[in-house]
Amino acid sequence: MKLPSSPSCENNKHFILEVLQRAFGASQSVLEIGSGTGQHAVYFAPRLAHATWQTSDLVENHPGINAWRSGFPADNVLAPLDLDVDASQWPVEQEIDAVFTANTCHIMAWSSVANMIAQVGNILGADGVLAIYGPFNYDQQYISPSNARFDDWLKARAAHQGIRDFEAVNELARAAGMTLLEDNAMPANNRLLVWRKTG
Repeated sequence: MKLPSSPSCENNKHFILEVLQRAFGASQSVLEIGSGTGQHAVYFAPRLAHATWQTSDLVENHPGINAWRSGFPADNVLAPLDLDVDASQWPVEQEIDAVFTANTCHIMAWSSVANMIAQVGNILGADGVLAIYGPFNYDQQYISPSNARFDDWLKARAAHQGIRDFEAVNELARAAGMTLLEDNAMPANNRLLVWRKTG
C-alpha cells in the first residue's frame, strides 16, 4: 500500500528526537499512544536502539503503521496494539518505562485526555517517563496568533477538539503520580512536556 504521510511528522521529528534521547535515555520500553501514520515510530526507534518501541492506535490505523514498519524495518519497533484511550483497561501486559504521544490531546475529547493520563499513571513503572508533544495554552491564553487560528479550526471541525491548557494537563499528570521535569519550546509554537512518575 502507499505509505500514509503526515507533513508535520517530517517537520518535527528531528526536534522531538533531541528531547527523547535525553528523556528516554534510561528507558528500555516505550509505548507510543496514537502512532498515526507510523512515521514517528520508524524514525525514533532506530535512534533509541536501547529500547523497544511499542506502537499503538485504533485498529483502522494499523495498516498504515505496518506499511511504514515494512518499508523501514527496525528490530525494536513492535506491531501496533489496538488501543482505545477511553478503555477502562489497556492491552499492556507489563509495566512500561516510557510513554510518548504526539498531536493527540487537542484531537481527542477532554475526558479522553483525562483517562489517557490516568491510565499512563497505572502502566508506568517506578521513575517512568511521559512525554507529550503538541500545542498548549498557558494561563488560558494562546501563545501565538497561529495557535488561536488552529484552535478555531479544530473547534469548527469537531466541538470536542481544541488546544488544551498546560495547567490542566499538568494537574492530571500530578494526580496520576507524575512530576513535571521539562517544558520544551518546539518549532511552530508547539511544546514537548516531560513528566516522571514519582509515586
